[in-house]
Amino acid sequence: MKKGRILSGMRPTGPLHLGHYVGALQNWAALQDDYECHYMVADWHALMSEYADTTRIEQWSREMVADWIACGLDPERSVIFVQSHVPEHAELHLVLSCVTPLGWLERCPTYKEQKNEIKGKDLETYAFLGYPTLQAADILLYLGDVVPVGEDQLPHLELTREIARRFNTLFAPVFPEPQGKLTRTPRLLGLDRRKMSKSYGNFIALADDAETVAKKTMTMITDPKRIRFADPGHPEECNVCAYYDVFAPEQSAEVHDKCRNAKWGCTDCKRNLAAALNRVLDPIRKRRQELAGDAGRIDEILKAGSEKARARAVETMKKVREALKF
Repeated sequence: MKKGRILSGMRPTGPLHLGHYVGALQNWAALQDDYECHYMVADWHALMSEYADTTRIEQWSREMVADWIACGLDPERSVIFVQSHVPEHAELHLVLSCVTPLGWLERCPTYKEQKNEIKGKDLETYAFLGYPTLQAADILLYLGDVVPVGEDQLPHLELTREIARRFNTLFAPVFPEPQGKLTRTPRLLGLDRRKMSKSYGNFIALADDAETVAKKTMTMITDPKRIRFADPGHPEECNVCAYYDVFAPEQSAEVHDKCRNAKWGCTDCKRNLAAALNRVLDPIRKRRQELAGDAGRIDEILKAGSEKARARAVETMKKVREALKF
């Protein structure tokens, strides 16, 4: 039975954090046995927001791939590559931009969300408005039939299908209409109870050492209704308890009981959580350290992956050019 083909990626705009781990990387690793997976360092997408200072994109790209592999992505089972190393991404983006109505982009909810989330940068650019078209090109270039998404990303995937449908109708049926594979994304807020975001700096990075994890955990905002030690807690409203549910579910019932019945204080609860988080991160840090000791390994992986990705991309662009009669 032929495996379905998947394309997913991340922008290298800073360190990866626990939100990336539970929201994407665990799922990416699990998909490798059942799908033909392509995982992309989306550096063109990073450029769209980081164009004023590009000096760290390459470093962030390498660090991100190290995190991916440390979290279970296997270069032998997945194609791991850099978007800009496959020029067909930009070529197909140009083609699709010719058939994508402006109104579709202006109404795209993910475009509006990104503009609101990324502060302190001028995003009033042609490229940023068109980034959903580039995302569509990323997916369609590999004739992907499945895309792992959370529910909030379904509108963008529908836009990708609409663009594919429009191209197929105008020219020839080249592209499949990719379907979403809904993934379970645990609710994980930042340390300050806001949305976890690189721009807010309210996260624990996958590369943080044990001491840093402990320090950051101690800054977490807990149950706002619990003022004194003797006050009963409300674990369903406490961000720390929510982290137990995700990273140490075997302790959740006990933690909720201790919180609700004031059997321990928030300091003890956070100290215990830090230990649990470090147990999760220890093997990731170990694998990351092993990679760091193998100079050039990341570059080798990306070179090999980009060559595989480009071979497939070239075949798709042949079909696109034939459809366009170019």
